[in-house]
Amino acid sequence: MALHRTILTALGFAAAALASPAMAQGQCDRAQLHRLADTYVEAQTAGEGFRVPMGEWVQYRENYALSSMTHGGVLATPHEVDWYRAFLDTHTCTIFVELIVDDAESPWVLGTKISTRGGLVNRYDVVTSTTGDWLFDAAKMLEYAQSEDWSEIPEGHRNTRAEIIAVADTYLDKFNDPSVEVAWGVPCARLEGGIYTGRGLPTDSCDVGVPSGVELVERDYIVDEAIGGVAVRLRFGGPEDLPDAHIFRIENGLIRYVHTITNCQGVENCGFPPFAEMLEGNPAMQPELAN
Repeated sequence: MALHRTILTALGFAAAALASPAMAQGQCDRAQLHRLADTYVEAQTAGEGFRVPMGEWVQYRENYALSSMTHGGVLATPHEVDWYRAFLDTHTCTIFVELIVDDAESPWVLGTKISTRGGLVNRYDVVTSTTGDWLFDAAKMLEYAQSEDWSEIPEGHRNTRAEIIAVADTYLDKFNDPSVEVAWGVPCARLEGGIYTGRGLPTDSCDVGVPSGVELVERDYIVDEAIGGVAVRLRFGGPEDLPDAHIFRIENGLIRYVHTITNCQGVENCGFPPFAEMLEGNPAMQPELAN
């Protein structure tokens, strides 16, 4: 534990450089950000992006490419939202919404960063995942996500913004540097597309390996200290250049939950065997929950 505290402190100082510019922008009203998040979900349900209060100029991007809120983009089509969670970053005046549409005809999992200024939205950055994307199974993701506890952490027990970023980075850095010591918690559950490492047991572990030799680049952090949460928009480095969002809950300086949303850029299951075949060979990737 002493070793972990030392590592966390060092990482926190390193992450402070990332956090400080955001803090300099000043704080936003948490309740106002929450209302905007709810309104965005209502807009997605209706397929009417302009329901959200917006500034004069609004940029809308999907998977790092310019798109449209009214023609072609996912926000332009009604989708009944089955579940969502909002991360409210009062330091950068940004919101991240993790959202699941469990529709047999048109299922989606979205990770949306919403940038605001003066209480108005001025930019959307959406990572989309649907049938054929990495390990995609909206129904199982919904089941597992709903089972988790992301309730607010008491103020005296919350990690700082810099600490939360630093802990998340231990996981992300390990993809390119096997020597990195990840701040795993126990229990820990990892929800990657539609597969899960948790069973609702106190022994659940996320330490089941990660790819190697892959740099996760262009990281963009949306932090909600109240729930120990950070959503990291990024790209997988290399020729694939895949859009991705990694979402973490940090408790007492350790990783409790990890979620991933990955867009495969039109390549089925990002070039791996079809997900149905993977499940057939290893059905334990979708475990039954104890509770």
